Amino acid sequence: MEKEFILLVEDEVNVIQFMQLELKHEGYEVTTAKDGEEAMARFQEREWSVILLDWMLPKLDGLEVCRRIRKTSQVPIIILTARDYVGDKILGLDRGADDYITKPFEIEELLARIRAVLRRAQAQGEKAKEDKLVIENLEVNLKSRRVTREGNEIELTQREFDLLVFLMKHEGEALGREWLLSAVWGYDFAGETNVVDVYIRYLRNKLDRDYEPTLIHTVRGIGYILRSS
Repeated sequence: MEKEFILLVEDEVNVIQFMQLELKHEGYEVTTAKDGEEAMARFQEREWSVILLDWMLPKLDGLEVCRRIRKTSQVPIIILTARDYVGDKILGLDRGADDYITKPFEIEELLARIRAVLRRAQAQGEKAKEDKLVIENLEVNLKSRRVTREGNEIELTQREFDLLVFLMKHEGEALGREWLLSAVWGYDFAGETNVVDVYIRYLRNKLDRDYEPTLIHTVRGIGYILRSS
């Protein structure tokens, strides 16, 4: 089972000690920060599974930390605070928190909330994977039809995009020209199979000319293969 890493941001020593003990007992890896500035520094160190964030912190309060984190990350954040006014809860959630728990709380409730945000994050991650194809430094977003390599956006025509997606979905397979023609252009396409060669050349010029490694390769006597090495 993969380790879950929790960043606990809290300035009360006794609360830190208690929560750290309970979380480690549940199998979580825990790192702590005692003020908002330290929280931002720790946030940059790794990818976190969950951030437990006290509202009332020295230097930067929890809402400001939450706001800054949300500029670059969708990591689950649970706000911990003694403020139980409904308006405060709404404010915390509007700043980007995923959940809100008021002090004092039972540790079982906190653990249940952590499990809940982890389940949601996992489900969202799996959905995002369904919408993306990634090979080496090439990434294709199937929903937005956006193609990037090394973070640079590459403009493709609709047919080029469809051909690339088919190649990526069959990574490592040698694909014949007739198969590519049938799958990408359709059985009723009246052209010759050399149209595949033309579009492969277009893709190579856009995807492989200025980047490493080369991804699209010719298979003599068959057609083409997309592979990462």
